[in-house]
Amino acid sequence: MCETLKGKQIAAVKLGNCEKLQKLGCFNKNSTDYDLMVRETINSVISRGAVILTKLGGGKNLLLSPEYGGRILFRPKNIDSSEKFHFKMEFTDNSAFTVALSGFGGVQMLKDDGLGNSYVYRRDFSNVPSPICGEFEFSSFKEGLARKNVNIKTAIVGKDALVVGLSNSIFQDILFRAGIHPKRKASNLSDKEALRLFDAVKAIVKERIRLGGKNLFVDFYGKPGMYKPSMGPNMKGLPCKKCGSIVEAMSLGGGQVFFCPKCQI
Repeated sequence: MCETLKGKQIAAVKLGNCEKLQKLGCFNKNSTDYDLMVRETINSVISRGAVILTKLGGGKNLLLSPEYGGRILFRPKNIDSSEKFHFKMEFTDNSAFTVALSGFGGVQMLKDDGLGNSYVYRRDFSNVPSPICGEFEFSSFKEGLARKNVNIKTAIVGKDALVVGLSNSIFQDILFRAGIHPKRKASNLSDKEALRLFDAVKAIVKERIRLGGKNLFVDFYGKPGMYKPSMGPNMKGLPCKKCGSIVEAMSLGGGQVFFCPKCQI
């Protein structure tokens, strides 16, 4: 996004069918707030965790949090079609990009002094380490696990996690790679188990990025991802790829988690 959008001047901003999301606080309640971005230039686009921050001129920001299933698509030529979107930004060179959310997510226009009022900004642009940066170190991760008397999911996914940006989907692959049962408590992991968990986080995040994301989603240019999860709903009722045991499911932390009862202990 940064490579494609940097330096573009905004010609228009359009909203579509986002009234419900506005009431939930996922969009600015005042639709005219988005008009303040018109004629501004995109200076940079940065991401952290599940949030994308687009910095504009005039101390203005577009904060995107597509969450699970949202689509952000670039259009080299801004051609009107029947495509449904919640947000559309058009540029003076006749290109555009759209945001279509699936169930939940956010698209907010915030000034610099208002970024701290956004929950997703505080959650992901925080001091919590990111797995794709050098700040994610084993020693502090292991110490954090030892202090967390909660299940592994709560320790590494969500607002109180030890690492930023992990979802329920990638969590299942991480635990499968590390050979750890979902109901294990973080504080009860041995040093070897903590290291396996740490290595699995880094390896799977890196692999997802290398393959362009999960195979159910598309990137900024509409290209499907090539990463196929090793564990998740796609494995329901199937034999484990490692040992042949039938994959099981449990409810955990507000969602379903799939796991191998033999490989994950």
